[in-house]
Amino acid sequence: MLIWRLGSCLVSPLNPCYHARALMAMMAVAQFQMLGLLNRISLAGLAALSCALLAAAPVGHAQTADAELNHTPYVERQAVQKFIARMVSEHRFERTPLVSLLSGITPQHKALESLSRPVEKTWEWHEYRRLFVKPERVAAGLDFWRLHYGHLAHAQCRFGIPPEIVLAILGIESRYGQYKGRYPVFDTLVTLAFDAPRRSGFFRKELEHYLLLVREQHFDPTALRGSYAGAMGYGQFISSSYRHYAIDFDGDEVADLFDNPVDAIGSIANYLAENGWRRDDVLVAVPATVDVGADLSLANSSLRPVKTVATLARAGFRSSVDLPPGSKATPLRYQLKEGEEYWLGLHNFHTISTYNPSRLYSMAVLQLAQEIRAARSAEAAGR
Repeated sequence: MLIWRLGSCLVSPLNPCYHARALMAMMAVAQFQMLGLLNRISLAGLAALSCALLAAAPVGHAQTADAELNHTPYVERQAVQKFIARMVSEHRFERTPLVSLLSGITPQHKALESLSRPVEKTWEWHEYRRLFVKPERVAAGLDFWRLHYGHLAHAQCRFGIPPEIVLAILGIESRYGQYKGRYPVFDTLVTLAFDAPRRSGFFRKELEHYLLLVREQHFDPTALRGSYAGAMGYGQFISSSYRHYAIDFDGDEVADLFDNPVDAIGSIANYLAENGWRRDDVLVAVPATVDVGADLSLANSSLRPVKTVATLARAGFRSSVDLPPGSKATPLRYQLKEGEEYWLGLHNFHTISTYNPSRLYSMAVLQLAQEIRAARSAEAAGR
């Protein structure tokens, strides 16, 4: 176990040549074990020995693998050929232009790196909140509300989504349109679809949706920019969501999420409504207290509320406000800088999580929305 941990510390997961070197280093250290010499070497000495072996090991075979991974043209890969054939047969794309398009791809290695360490997976709540729920974003949300008051009111009337929820999503996703991403979406999706070690199937489906989207909307497939995961526009919609939920909300017969904030407002509201938002549910999540001896394994076990409030109370999670005993909730734990806090997520909390399946994201949306609403109320009271 010690050897494998040392090896894993010395290996870059994105560089196959290091994997080959590490394997040879670990084999060499194993020989020391068999010779009975390992117990004479300190941990520091063992780490130094591993590093030396790692640096000195021949890497010819690994360099070949690295070259195949990074430099083989996508159009020459069997998986890409199958993808092209399916787009031609199922969606009637012309093969020659599609091959030409895929021949100009620049692999987006930084997107692969970012995908492997999203902040929702690596940050604690107090770090995540500090990034997204801050005065500048609240002030920008208030400005956006003033500018688009009528369209936000229309979205609430039509879809039942409070303006502050739409504003919070816009604020977190793109800073109200100020930052929509710098990655070339097509190149990024191709890279993730055929080079990502995980979720490649998901990204191939998104690549398929992207090609259909640009054909339907008459976009230049090479011109669009977005996030490291291929999300686009004001609301950072992935391609499938753009096709399914984007709407023309200002009557110009175009659903434009790149340059039209009105369409973005309507599309985010439409997305939440289609994914189950209940317009009559005032509460999204409520603070909770935890009894001594509570079943803490229930916390963060699900984003979907599956247990009743009464059941959770018996398990030691008690709502800070009166909720119907038969209503459903999910217990949530958040790490503060010092200590923890607990919440009960309700139905609309889960609906927010369909936008981004992270308890950190959903809580950030809720708390940013609350602060924007409070600022709006204070402004109205001061008039």
